[in-house]
Amino acid sequence: MQRLFYTTRLPEKVLAVILMLVLLPVFFSGCVKRDSAGQTSQVSIAVFIPGVMSGSPIYEMLAQGVQKAGGEQPQVEVQVVEAGYTQAEWEPKLTALAASGSYDLIVSSNPSLPALAQAVSAKFPDQKFLLLDGEISGNPAIYTMRYNQGEQAYIAGHIAALIAQEGKTSVGVSKKIGLIAGQEYPAMNTIMLPAYGEAARSIDPAFQVDFRVVGNWFDAGKGAELALDMIRNGSAVILCVAGGANEGAVQAASETGAKVIWFDTNGYGIRPGTVAGSAILRQDLAAYEQTRRFLDGTLPFGKAEIVGVKDGYVDFIEDDPDYIATVSSEIRAKQSELLRRIRSGELVLGD
Repeated sequence: MQRLFYTTRLPEKVLAVILMLVLLPVFFSGCVKRDSAGQTSQVSIAVFIPGVMSGSPIYEMLAQGVQKAGGEQPQVEVQVVEAGYTQAEWEPKLTALAASGSYDLIVSSNPSLPALAQAVSAKFPDQKFLLLDGEISGNPAIYTMRYNQGEQAYIAGHIAALIAQEGKTSVGVSKKIGLIAGQEYPAMNTIMLPAYGEAARSIDPAFQVDFRVVGNWFDAGKGAELALDMIRNGSAVILCVAGGANEGAVQAASETGAKVIWFDTNGYGIRPGTVAGSAILRQDLAAYEQTRRFLDGTLPFGKAEIVGVKDGYVDFIEDDPDYIATVSSEIRAKQSELLRRIRSGELVLGD
């Protein structure tokens, strides 16, 4: 292109028009690559699922968000890779993706992924990562966005305690709520569990949390067994953060007349009348918007961002008909007031 400019001696206005026409596609192509001949080449994105998508709405939303962003630009290809439930296999599979050199970006979501990506990045420094629901900063190849799950767990604990205190479950009036986790991990132990209990104690200092761990993210039988024992021991409402094991907990609550709070997605339709609240993450929105930033060339690699209720990525679903039918207007009003205070900044919760 330089030879054209220097040898043709075109008038300045003509040169300006040509330059604009040459550069205009670059301005709007984001990260769509061009080869030496100026032709667009494929941008490949891998969505790395640390588990399986079936039965994992949070991972389904991840893939949907990336696919939506990729579908809006030509020459963008998105491939979903399921790594399975065996965590020991995640790093070798992630390494294999990076080693292939086939992907301009690897997208994933799990608190354990930043450390794994850091290790892989040391071997393949040119590989770019976009990681949600985790945090690490300073690596120029990795961008992370972590949700404020302290806010999310507090919202869940607040409504759980209100329902338990009202006494309209089979347990009767109770000062105990439950939390079932698939496994113990830092965010659960240091952020989510404390925030859940703190919210309940804001309703009544006498509230206690019965915390149980399945040991994996798929054993519905163990989830049911733990939930039944928790209900027998006075937990009127149980927050489920156990992946596929949540099915068993919901079944147990349904059979005994207890209630469940769902986490990350809208769960009211799973068991209407039993699921009494849904504290959600808008993972599909986050995946879509951050992938768009990558394609636009504006994703700030090396940075770790934390987002919450005020940013629109953490929320509680209040307008679902099943929620309105299941929860009294008095409790719904108190829950709405809590959300208003968080959104306005009147109530600032730790993370």
